Amino acid sequence: MKFTIVAAAGAAVIFGWSGAYASNAHDPASHRHAKAAKTVSWSPFLINHNTLSLSDRFTATHPGRAGTIPKTILEFTHFDAWGYGTNLLSLEMLKSQRNDPASPCGNFHAPRGGCPAATEFTLHWRSTLGFNQMFHTHGFSAGPLKNVSLEFGGDANTENTFAAPAKRVVVAGLEFTFALPYGGHVNASPLYYKEWNHNSFVTPAFATPGIPSGDTNFAGTYALEFNYAMPLGFLPPTIPLSISGYANFYGPKGTGVGLAAPKVPKTAVEFLSEQKLSLDVGKMIGGARQANKFNVWIAYRYWQNKFGLDHTKGTCIGASTGSCTEQSLVTGISVMF
Repeated sequence: MKFTIVAAAGAAVIFGWSGAYASNAHDPASHRHAKAAKTVSWSPFLINHNTLSLSDRFTATHPGRAGTIPKTILEFTHFDAWGYGTNLLSLEMLKSQRNDPASPCGNFHAPRGGCPAATEFTLHWRSTLGFNQMFHTHGFSAGPLKNVSLEFGGDANTENTFAAPAKRVVVAGLEFTFALPYGGHVNASPLYYKEWNHNSFVTPAFATPGIPSGDTNFAGTYALEFNYAMPLGFLPPTIPLSISGYANFYGPKGTGVGLAAPKVPKTAVEFLSEQKLSLDVGKMIGGARQANKFNVWIAYRYWQNKFGLDHTKGTCIGASTGSCTEQSLVTGISVMF
């Protein structure tokens, strides 16, 4: 499984909207701090933002593969807020270095070299419907709690490696939105998580008796997704810094293969987090009218039991010890339009 981060997104807390959240490789949480343009009569959106980001993840890992794998990520993110909720859609292209080869390299029956670097595409989608908005009440606001929302969405990916992952995920649950100082927010989302995927290494050529199609069907489990974003409002206006990030937990989901590959270890609790510091260069140069238009940022990413693979078992140990725990510095730029 490949879960991108997504990282977090939502509508501005000052309006009491709820936020949708992702993961992965980016951090749309900053959308909450982009001021909404004056609403025009024909537009259904209170906020409608698109962002293009380019970043480098310097020490990514791949379970079962020794060493680290630098990756370059190009990401498009759409975020909107309307009268009843929010929508977040993120599309990523991740390009590895040559030590993460594309198929046919990477399997036990083919050369390890001579193949181009792998390329992965991911999709992340989260939507919310705010209870305050749907029921025309303020009953779901109390103290720092600004809203409770229904949250639903999904994830998908494909990668041209030999394993040929093809993740399909659906999630559904609740989101609780809380206020932070300086117009910031923090969201907490308990969710149901269900995943289907593909893994060439569970076919009969590699497992007994194996699954001819390589398709996996994991047990449903829980997900806990947290995200936050806050401007550092105690700094002078000439230093427009903000912090944002996420921390996600995904419960064990079995093996995905049942008795077809009894040697496949059971999955473990997966933890994925990223913490980001952003500088609003647009605001520094062009003032408030250019706020959030151009950001440079640095982040730290930590991923334990990557894809749910227990870092103490199976392909995560031996020569590839450490491959199921990713710790990486990430730097990037983002342009909003």
